[in-house]
Amino acid sequence: MDSPSLTPQIETGIRHMSDSVFVGLCRTVGTSQQVAMRRDVIDIEEMVMNKVLTDCHIMEMRSGSEREGFRMKGSDIDTMYCIKNHQVIWDLFQIQFYNVHRQSLILSVSSESSLGFTLLQLLTPRADSRVISALVTMNGGRYISSSKYREITCSIVIPNSTVHGPCGSGLFGGSLEYDNAHCFASEFWPPSASSWIDRCQTWPQPQVVRDIVRRGCHFVAIGHKLGNHESNEWRISFSLAEQKLVYSMNHCQFLTYGLLKLFLKEVINNGLGDDEKLLCSYHMKTAVFWMIQQNTIPNWCPQNLLKCFWYCFKLILKWVYEGVCPNFFIPENNMFLSNIYGEGQNRLFVRLFGFYEKGLASLLHSPSLRSYIMNVLYIPRLSICTDEHTLVSETEFDIEMFMELYKHNNAPPSPDFYLNMKYLNTVAQLTVSPLTQNQVLVLQVFTASFLQRAAFTLQNMYSHTENKLIYIADRMSCHMLKLTAKFGCISDRLYIAMYYYKTLRYTEALSVIEMTKVNLAQPYVMYNFTVDTERYTEAVGGQSWSTKLRHVVAWNIKLKNKTLYINELMTEQIVSLQNNQHTLSIPPLVALYMMEFLCYRHIDTMRAQTALNDLQVLVHHDQGVYVAVHLRDISWQILGICQQISGNLQAALYSYQQSLKQYPHHKIQSATLTRIHELG
Repeated sequence: MDSPSLTPQIETGIRHMSDSVFVGLCRTVGTSQQVAMRRDVIDIEEMVMNKVLTDCHIMEMRSGSEREGFRMKGSDIDTMYCIKNHQVIWDLFQIQFYNVHRQSLILSVSSESSLGFTLLQLLTPRADSRVISALVTMNGGRYISSSKYREITCSIVIPNSTVHGPCGSGLFGGSLEYDNAHCFASEFWPPSASSWIDRCQTWPQPQVVRDIVRRGCHFVAIGHKLGNHESNEWRISFSLAEQKLVYSMNHCQFLTYGLLKLFLKEVINNGLGDDEKLLCSYHMKTAVFWMIQQNTIPNWCPQNLLKCFWYCFKLILKWVYEGVCPNFFIPENNMFLSNIYGEGQNRLFVRLFGFYEKGLASLLHSPSLRSYIMNVLYIPRLSICTDEHTLVSETEFDIEMFMELYKHNNAPPSPDFYLNMKYLNTVAQLTVSPLTQNQVLVLQVFTASFLQRAAFTLQNMYSHTENKLIYIADRMSCHMLKLTAKFGCISDRLYIAMYYYKTLRYTEALSVIEMTKVNLAQPYVMYNFTVDTERYTEAVGGQSWSTKLRHVVAWNIKLKNKTLYINELMTEQIVSLQNNQHTLSIPPLVALYMMEFLCYRHIDTMRAQTALNDLQVLVHHDQGVYVAVHLRDISWQILGICQQISGNLQAALYSYQQSLKQYPHHKIQSATLTRIHELG
């Protein structure tokens, strides 16, 4: 299809409009530096986890838009879980590559399935219990039913998940969507996708192709809607291959993909019911893949961004008109076959053609981009700088970097000292590998996290043993916590205060608390990922991320619920863990005033009351600056605990009642009710 005539105003400013949209997308989707940083953080996290958990039964892999580098509102968290010692083969001769006494082998039988789908026949007698429970008998063989397996695994990772396609889905914190897919892996590339290898003449690069083929594919638990064995079939997933392809895009190509995702969400699907949303972001990604590989657009650059978008949009329009969307790896697999046909296909085409007739002016319907486009329409000669380094300030980049680090800084949930040491050893091994600056910082944060976790785990292990072992364990724990303070952020020092308090060294704990209080009071501190930009820049502008982390960043205190930190919060940790929450997250100032009160009540009752007053003012009057809204449940709870300890039972009752009224982020309501009952 030829492009429709554009208005003279848009024709005059078409290049400037591309530049303006490029700027808007960099602000919305991210600059190349931001995208690279996001990928680095997830990549190194996964590398650490997989190296440590080599003996683990399940392999965990992040996928989807977050793994690709998107952080747009609505970007979901997709995770694939794969049983390690279960492998899928395509031909019986491949059995020779495996030890059948140690591994369960599964044969892909695709003769009765549509392209892109297959049946999975269990060949070996032994298998995981979930696999055994999902078996059905067909043609004299034992096959794994996708529908049964999906039901069995849906809520394994997160209870009360609902089945959505091949995944168990739901919301984190009431807003962030997740999709957990339990799948099987094959180390061999699918024969039905062999033509893709021959097609890769210009893109992707040969090394990328070799890496993709070497990693094989996966099978997710969903069958073809029009197939003969829908409830038992499995879909071949190229998720890891797609991730590699997205990584190999240049930034203009990635932004084009992002623009198509925005256009789909904010324009095409705007106002439609869920049943009417026939196109999905996977179709957008597929269109970009085809466009890059077929070399339809010779120059993917900021000035050609809208041209790139328009070519991809026309390809999607063509697919909808014809009712055929060829899978990028198996073109014979028409991804429209089961849902875009008949009257629904006609309505979708009419809708898309309406946007086609409007031309690039259709982008004005996108709230994310409208203001950038309007600037050009009103000021056609407006000079627009497309230098990515100037689009996001140093402070903005730092804020996102530290947010990513905080989000992915997950110490192991098991209170196993040796596992923690294994994590530390893995980090040490990785430090001699070629790493980006981003990845070095990630390892620094992981080191601090694993050290503090190991310190408390060790103390719990030897707290009731002979004196000599207690002394040795204490020396080691103190040393590890001091290293935590050296590597971590300002608020990480509060773990030392907790440890000293737990081991009855109140004076030492208060010394740490006073020093930390002075540091947190500085006007340039990045607290809750907000900061005074001018003062931040004056204090640490241009310095290394490591320096910034240690001197200007304050994070929430994370208490892993399987590890005991202080007795006063044991009830909350137990209840939270019983409700499948692995962590208590406490705002730094709440933790500081709590520890200050607990320590001073053994030394100076007047100062203890002052600390309690400070805590009360903070919890009662903070407007989300120092106490995030989703952490108010634990903050009110801690205030109530301190008030109860001080003997002010009426105030404690009020605080507990307020805790019950907050969003139940930590699911500690039964702990709150228990404490209310204790008040009499």
